Amino acid sequence: MITGYTARIDHAKLGRPIEAFTELRFAGSTKVADIAGVARGLPEVDAVYTIAGDPDALVHLRVRDVADLTRVIDLMRRGGNVTGTKTLIVLETETGSDGPTRPSLRP
Repeated sequence: MITGYTARIDHAKLGRPIEAFTELRFAGSTKVADIAGVARGLPEVDAVYTIAGDPDALVHLRVRDVADLTRVIDLMRRGGNVTGTKTLIVLETETGSDGPTRPSLRP
């Protein structure tokens, strides 16, 4: 059933053309609620998914450039409970029947 509608946003025009996913690993004693809050207040974070297994969370990011990506990852790691990260930069996105979309590196 349809639960809503979605707007398509041109993130390059908003100044954040780079899309990435960062896996986060936490100390074993970290509560799930604390994991979900690691990126609270960071406008570059599109979503935080807490997941079962390894890693503990997957963070969807949209940033200006690689330096900005590094800055955001450093901010998430600053809390002290993050024991490791792995970041994957999106090259292309396939959604439904629209065909692939590529991030534009020009703002």
